[in-house]
Amino acid sequence: MILKASQRGGGKQLAQHLLRTDENEHVETHEIRSFISHDLTGALTEAHAVSLGTRCKQFLFSVSLSPPPQERVSVETFESAIERIEQRTGLAGQPRVVVFHEKEGRRHAHAVWSRIDAETMTAINLPFFKTRLRDLSRELYLENGWKMPRGLMNSREADPRNFSLQEWQQAKRIGRDARDLKELMQECWAVSDSKAAFVQALKARGITLAKGDRRGHVAITPEGEVLSVARYTGKKTKEIEKRLGPSDALPSVQAARAELAKELSANFLRLRREADQEKRRALVPLDQQRAAMVHAQRTERTRLKTGQERRWAEETRTRADRFDKGLKGLWGRLSGKHAEVQRQNERDAYAALARDRAQRQAVIDAQMQERRALQTQIKAARERHASLLKDLRADQQAAKKIERPEQAAKVTKTFTQEARPTPSMDDRIERLRKGDRAPRRGRDRDMDRER
Repeated sequence: MILKASQRGGGKQLAQHLLRTDENEHVETHEIRSFISHDLTGALTEAHAVSLGTRCKQFLFSVSLSPPPQERVSVETFESAIERIEQRTGLAGQPRVVVFHEKEGRRHAHAVWSRIDAETMTAINLPFFKTRLRDLSRELYLENGWKMPRGLMNSREADPRNFSLQEWQQAKRIGRDARDLKELMQECWAVSDSKAAFVQALKARGITLAKGDRRGHVAITPEGEVLSVARYTGKKTKEIEKRLGPSDALPSVQAARAELAKELSANFLRLRREADQEKRRALVPLDQQRAAMVHAQRTERTRLKTGQERRWAEETRTRADRFDKGLKGLWGRLSGKHAEVQRQNERDAYAALARDRAQRQAVIDAQMQERRALQTQIKAARERHASLLKDLRADQQAAKKIERPEQAAKVTKTFTQEARPTPSMDDRIERLRKGDRAPRRGRDRDMDRER
């Protein structure tokens, strides 16, 4: 499984994030160990209170454990991985919490440790923890027989589209996929060898190059979001400046946004609003189905938990009744019968725990399979919307070229070679509503073959 870790502070904020049920369909606090408090917020607030006796600001060590999305991963596998993380990082025995999240048919875990050693009142050092967790991640893939990502086999082959939390949040604000944004920026960088070529490649995708307030070269999306060119292309600042030159010659973010607003014609904005409405119409019934499914799944899990707790209480009373009382009980202790009954009770209690855990896992697996089927439909609707916006941007750029006299001859020649008219934006949006994508022009097919 993929292990992502960080040292951080903000215990209360982290607890609120881990307990959010608006972003996660199911949240389960699996374990709270070595804290006085029995709830997650109280435990991490307690960790912050202990850290005040030290100079440590990043008093927490947080790790997310993400197995392959299609694999069935038991709770024991997660627990074993968490124990091994403790051993590799030197956090064995430290207070910790474990939380499970489920979202969009995927299940992952978050483990958070306090770095403060209460006896010495010092923070435990975590040298090379990223390298150690990467090695452990490889071992987990091999031991469980999972298909290993190429980036784990060879760091040079890591997926360049992998995104950070900040990049994911940016993409979420504008309703895009973070991987698509990174892929778009990296594609523009790859097909350009100069500043002019890079600017043109971005323009063709509706993005404007500008000067950031603090980050040098930035890109402004049609939604007005500011993206760091260095971060999204995966290039160093020196390499960016070598190709694009100093950012002082570029317009500011405010000026770029103002120019972008002028370029977005009223017709394009109208079509974009129609596309957004079409997306909402497609997603509303799916979102309603998802909400109903989540509600039913939560109800089922609550019913299972209540039933298991009731059965556990009854079985505990039954095991307690096996012991003799009074003088007979005293004689049982002397004769060894009491110890024999106690061992039998321990075996029965362990078997009952294993049974209950297996029942919970079976329910989780069945519900995740059901949720994945629905997620496939949701993903298809989002991809149709993204495809529609891509075609609208392409049509907008084509319209701009036609308006420029120096481009008229080139466009006319292209139309002659194509021997067929370009569909209008209204025709294209209607075709995509029916699920039939317009055939690509010859140049687009050639570009696809080159990729």
